[in-house]
Amino acid sequence: MQAAGHHLLGPEEGESVNLLALGARFVIDGEATGGAFSLVEHLLPPRALGAPLHTHRNEDEYSYVLEGRIGLELGDEVLEAGPGDLVSKPRGVPHAFWNAGDEPARLLELISPAGFESYFRELAPLLAAPERDEAAIGEVVARYDLDIDFGTIPVLAERHGLRLEG
Repeated sequence: MQAAGHHLLGPEEGESVNLLALGARFVIDGEATGGAFSLVEHLLPPRALGAPLHTHRNEDEYSYVLEGRIGLELGDEVLEAGPGDLVSKPRGVPHAFWNAGDEPARLLELISPAGFESYFRELAPLLAAPERDEAAIGEVVARYDLDIDFGTIPVLAERHGLRLEG
């Protein structure tokens, strides 16, 4: 609903994509904020990996947990966050995250400055393809100046009791 320059986005509205187990619903794009920030809602099934160890070079992320329990490796720390907790993930600090519980998890991810939300849009179809094009995935990762260690996936799964798909 548009009214006097305001926009209402309902809880079931907005574009969504899936990156294996990680759901991403685009709540506010950088285009709407003049590039200042974007807001993405992430959904994660029980004991699912959200992202392997990775480091952002250009943006800070803030995760606000709405439901469930989120586990994180953030630098040298292992943290667990629940409803109402806010986790700051500054650029340059390696981090990974997962659903640490047996219930679905839901969190809001504030990304500042905006732009990285498009990474999810670009990566989702590549991860959903019947045969993975590793070169294309690498190009997307490089374009967003992201250092990602896919080799940490089995380590995180074993260490934190995660179920992997895809």
